[in-house]
Amino acid sequence: MKILTLADEENKGLWDFYDKSKTEGVDLIISCGDLNSHYLQYLETMVNCPLLYVRGNHDRHYDQDPPQGCSPIDDRIYDYQGLRILGLGGSMRYKEGSDMYTEAEMRSRIKKLNRQVALRNGIDILVTHSPAKGYGDLEDLPHQGFECFNEFLEKWKPKYMLHGHVHKTYGAHFQRIYDHPSGTKIINCYDTFSLEITDDDHPARGKTGSMLYDLYTQMQDRRTPSRYN
Repeated sequence: MKILTLADEENKGLWDFYDKSKTEGVDLIISCGDLNSHYLQYLETMVNCPLLYVRGNHDRHYDQDPPQGCSPIDDRIYDYQGLRILGLGGSMRYKEGSDMYTEAEMRSRIKKLNRQVALRNGIDILVTHSPAKGYGDLEDLPHQGFECFNEFLEKWKPKYMLHGHVHKTYGAHFQRIYDHPSGTKIINCYDTFSLEITDDDHPARGKTGSMLYDLYTQMQDRRTPSRYN
């Protein structure tokens, strides 16, 4: 499975000067926030595959103009062919406004989701806008990472964490990939990043080991054919 990940800056080769070769073979697109809603819906249409997104701290315009045809995954788990994907957008709160959270507020969001994660016997990908504390974040408050993300990774051990928020253009502090002590690979998806997922990276859909959830997904698949087939 090939996943195209996006964050923070629209890629001209995917929008202004669309290059079909850059999206060849892409099965799924994931946005980590702070992107024009029209850019996302354009890609969903051109690539003709699901596009999932979380909100960044500059995505208030989604309230009036959401990315049409795309799936918001903030505070929910999306199952794509057995790949369990959880979204937690937003940044550290540094002023009044939407899509910003204190450490306590983000921890509260995670607490409300733990039962859903347990029901699915874990997740495979955590999608955030902000980084985890100490893994690609910066010292200034707007770009500090969340410590509760580290706690989540240690508890549930997803295969990947995808985020944005810290731009490559910020200078020498930028690092694309970190290996977290939990075993999770943390990836900064600024601009674009291509991620290859193998069958060994996640359980097959309907075979998570959670009897209740596996039964639910099997029944759902019988009733709801995908429009992308």
